[in-house]
Amino acid sequence: MIPLPFLMILAMMLWGGGWAALKILTENVPWEVVTFWRFALMSIAFLPILWWYKKPIRISVHSFGWVSASAFLNAVFMGLSFWGVSVGTAGAGGVLITTLSPILTVLIAILFLGMKPSTRHGIGLVIGLAGGAVMLEVWHSELLTHGGNLIFLLSALVWALLTLCAQRSRLHIDPIHYSFLLGLIATIGMFFVAYSHGIGSVVNQDIRFWSALIYLAVLGQTVASTIYFIASGEMGSGRASSYMFLVPVFALVSSYFLLDEIPSLALVIGGLISMIAVYLINRK
Repeated sequence: MIPLPFLMILAMMLWGGGWAALKILTENVPWEVVTFWRFALMSIAFLPILWWYKKPIRISVHSFGWVSASAFLNAVFMGLSFWGVSVGTAGAGGVLITTLSPILTVLIAILFLGMKPSTRHGIGLVIGLAGGAVMLEVWHSELLTHGGNLIFLLSALVWALLTLCAQRSRLHIDPIHYSFLLGLIATIGMFFVAYSHGIGSVVNQDIRFWSALIYLAVLGQTVASTIYFIASGEMGSGRASSYMFLVPVFALVSSYFLLDEIPSLALVIGGLISMIAVYLINRK
């Protein structure tokens, strides 16, 4: 069996590349339509996984409630991410959301779920936040008002809540079934949101658009999110979310090759600091 830490690094690589793809998708199509098709393709991509898994889906009223809440939060997160990237940059979204989400996840768990993090865990989170601060160059006075940063902050909060929902749902439903039903419920909900915005407009898009959409739906959502949700149940939400410190590094690499974005020295140094934070949090 492949170790969870290795799978989590793979998932973070796929998520990192997703920010460049997200920027591409905001060019010509409304976010409502792209979000619907992303969830629709995600649901379709899960069908061979379910066939291979060969485990019947069992869902209770209680577990359906957790999955529905997760689907709603995931749809809101996608909408906010598209909005933020459309007015800002892919790099800013990848850095701000993935750096603050682990911090907010742990804070919510401490305040409302009685979590008691270890000293090393706390030190690692602080170092990770410091790395994100360096990447964002927080010494500039217009940090919050620049390029959709406030939208990205709200996105980070939504993802933190989604992470905790994923961990709690582990008690009631299989993670693979959870991810599939999340996408299916989100697809149905987003259909009614996207219908009036030209839901069929994606047919006229070019290969660049479809490559980005399929990447996000299959690799960035189906594969990466399933790994992440499974890890949230096995590792705990705080430890699993700490791997998100790696996403900015992979986001910068993909943005460089796909969008010709040249990372600053601050982004490179901050990314290295965040990788040190992941090591401190997860080493035995």
